[in-house]
Amino acid sequence: MFNHLMILLAQGGQPPAGGQQPAGGLFDSPIMFLLPVGIVLFYFLFLRPMRRQEQERNSLLSNIKKNDKVITNAGIYGTVISVAEKEDEIVVKVDDNVRLKMVKNSILRNLTNEEAAKDAEAAKKAAKAAKKGGKAVEAAASTAVTGKKDDPLKF
Repeated sequence: MFNHLMILLAQGGQPPAGGQQPAGGLFDSPIMFLLPVGIVLFYFLFLRPMRRQEQERNSLLSNIKKNDKVITNAGIYGTVISVAEKEDEIVVKVDDNVRLKMVKNSILRNLTNEEAAKDAEAAKKAAKAAKKGGKAVEAAASTAVTGKKDDPLKF
């Protein structure tokens, strides 16, 4: 089919001499069957993960509240002092008497939510280990308690 298309283009769009039409149709080429597969792969490899990341980012920014410990895109650790409801800005306390007013989009991570998620995961593991019984309960409980590290905001 590609050869026939090239011949048509070379002749200015007129059919070949002798009145013969090129044989074959639109779906004779195997590339026409691979095109939908490529589109589906593009969706699942690129568009869907990007949409998921965007939803996670929006939920992170919408769930920021007072006293959350955060990291900004610039790498600044701080604690949220206030969140403006009408405007897209927050105030972050970095140190004593140092407060920064910034847009919500400058927040990279919410450390408070991450710690809560880790604690919930440790509790699930402890509950699962409790069902199995024995020494696994003691090991899971000890890791849940000692798993907490020092506060990254303390110097």
